[in-house]
Amino acid sequence: RELHIVFDMFRLLRSVCGSLWPRSGISVRFYGAGSGATTKLFIDGDFVESTTSEWIDLHNPATNEVVTRVPCSTEDEMEAAASAARNAFKSWRDTSVLTRQQIMFKLQNLIRSNMGELARSITLEQGKTLPDAEGDVLRGLQVVEHACSVTSLQLGETLPSISKDMDTMSYRIPLGVCAGITPFNFPAMIPLWMFPLALVCGNTFVLKPSERDPGAAMILCEMAKEAGVPDGVLNVIHGAKEAVNFICDAPDIRAISFVGSNTAGEYIYDRGSRNGKRVQANMGAKNHGVVMPDANKEHTLNQLVGAAFGAAGQRCMALSTAVFVGESKDWMPDLIERAKKLKVNAGDQPGADLGPLITAEAKQRVHDLVQSGVDQGAKLELDGRNIVVSGFEKGNFVGPTVLSHVQPNMRCYTEEIFGPVLVALAVDTLDEAVDLINNNPYGNGTAIFTTSGATARKFQNDIDVGQVGINVPIPVPLPMFSFTGSRASFRGDTNFYGKQGINFYTQVKTITQLWRTEDVAHSKAATVMPTMK
Repeated sequence: RELHIVFDMFRLLRSVCGSLWPRSGISVRFYGAGSGATTKLFIDGDFVESTTSEWIDLHNPATNEVVTRVPCSTEDEMEAAASAARNAFKSWRDTSVLTRQQIMFKLQNLIRSNMGELARSITLEQGKTLPDAEGDVLRGLQVVEHACSVTSLQLGETLPSISKDMDTMSYRIPLGVCAGITPFNFPAMIPLWMFPLALVCGNTFVLKPSERDPGAAMILCEMAKEAGVPDGVLNVIHGAKEAVNFICDAPDIRAISFVGSNTAGEYIYDRGSRNGKRVQANMGAKNHGVVMPDANKEHTLNQLVGAAFGAAGQRCMALSTAVFVGESKDWMPDLIERAKKLKVNAGDQPGADLGPLITAEAKQRVHDLVQSGVDQGAKLELDGRNIVVSGFEKGNFVGPTVLSHVQPNMRCYTEEIFGPVLVALAVDTLDEAVDLINNNPYGNGTAIFTTSGATARKFQNDIDVGQVGINVPIPVPLPMFSFTGSRASFRGDTNFYGKQGINFYTQVKTITQLWRTEDVAHSKAATVMPTMK
């Protein structure tokens, strides 16, 4: 509620102060608080009011008050976005790489200068704490900064004199119109994984942000426009399944990036691939943290608690499963005490460690999965289901919850809970822990806590998971590397950002050319009388 008042004050200050506002002319023209406000589309450089008759109410997760209404874009509106991107590609692909690079420099500066506004939008719509929301923006910003290295990242290859007078060279050229479908849990970071790399490589883009929290994506669009992205190069549509189907089917769209659930990811990968599109899909996870008896106890428990309950567990890389090896299982009481100390509150409140879940339905699903664990024999060490946050009694809050004595056949283990719930299993040996993790279908991330280099080395070699942390609970690579989830956590051939991200948004064109030496024109001026022969 206080955040609503703050946002209204910001808008009033902008209207009154104008140039005194400490930003470079960016205004939230597509967004507002109150049940009458609507989120606009962004098509061909303009924020456009949708003509749809279908709207989705977006609620503040801390209060369940309506923040804005999000349109389900009409077919004509989606066609207009794709058409704008197709038309803009003709000139954008021929724009020099130095010009595209300069635009990325300007975009990263705008994002860095206005992290606070992006964070406030994320907290209002998604619910995470303001510091966590700033981290959301920062991890996306790092990808934009890496995109500024395009002059090195997009280099081709050449081999001269492959045969007499013959040279071969390859270029990395843009695909055309690309599209992104993003989830609710990282409203800034995931869009920034996608469109900056696509644009800097010379593509145009159609973005469909989550209908649950599109505000950050819309602010990023306005920043992109101010940074110099030409009209039509970046477009935004809204909606649910119909918008997804349009992206999968539209002939103009050449590639799709997706982050979200397994159900949606498998559907998009199958439908998009059948239509001849390149697809990359980051999906669900069940990330295990293996605790060895020789681990640094204080460090390990602090890292487990932060990685399990941060962002209310709504991270695809949340460390949602603890595997205690040997006597490390005796650390459970100390872990519980740390979890109890976490403060649950609205994300804009000082000192909040975790905020609400995104929707009331998500809260109920977490309740159901926790109860299923109890019903199947797990021990409920800490129950956060009945928490009430003063002043925010209607919010979607669940407190830190811990289930121990969990078995691999329980629903609370086999399903991704996506809430502040840590499930704990106990095994006798490292080999048992490795087998447990490798038998789980997901392969997004895992971690081991140990002070033994030999143990860590064995783990990293034996484990079949795409991203491994050694005493690092959430091993998400920085953007000079790529996000390399595997197995059931990923569909596609090429991962997100880093070198693989550049490869995803480009195709290779190879040129073989022959210039015969004997055809070289004489460069010396002829001074004799020309004769006719």
